[in-house]
Amino acid sequence: MSINPYRLQALVLGVLLLFSGLVQALDKPGGPVVLRITGAVSQPNNLQQAHFDMSMLHAFEQHSFTTQTPWYNDPVTFSGPLLRDVLAAAGAKGERISAVALNDYRTEIPFQDAVRYDLIVATTMNGQAMSVREKGPLFLVYPFDSKAELQAATFYNRSAWQLRSLQIR
Repeated sequence: MSINPYRLQALVLGVLLLFSGLVQALDKPGGPVVLRITGAVSQPNNLQQAHFDMSMLHAFEQHSFTTQTPWYNDPVTFSGPLLRDVLAAAGAKGERISAVALNDYRTEIPFQDAVRYDLIVATTMNGQAMSVREKGPLFLVYPFDSKAELQAATFYNRSAWQLRSLQIR
């Protein structure tokens, strides 16, 4: 059975139009901005950037994992939204993510890591909000114990505590 290419195009266009109505604009933050996404962003809420306050991050589905890290003696439970969900809300697409901390520490992350691994933008550690002194308020962290390959300096170095922005290229 052959499909008429014009009918296929019309069907695809119809589906795209149907679902385009489901895409919602990113709301503006009502509280202090804790995360900025810049660069290749198609759903900005502040000029050409996507800004998030803590309540916006808490509105995403929350994920948790407990993992051993090089920064703590005991396993730690981190909770927050998946990085890929936050990036999707901003319409962010690219090859590289530059994560920038409050102290201007920068780390480069392949965009595919957000798809391949369940990285979270942690808003809590062991059930508590994180102060700046405790590596907060946001900590971009990999689930190190979920795969042996993640227990390596490469992935430890890609984590960023005191996260303040993500630059998408």
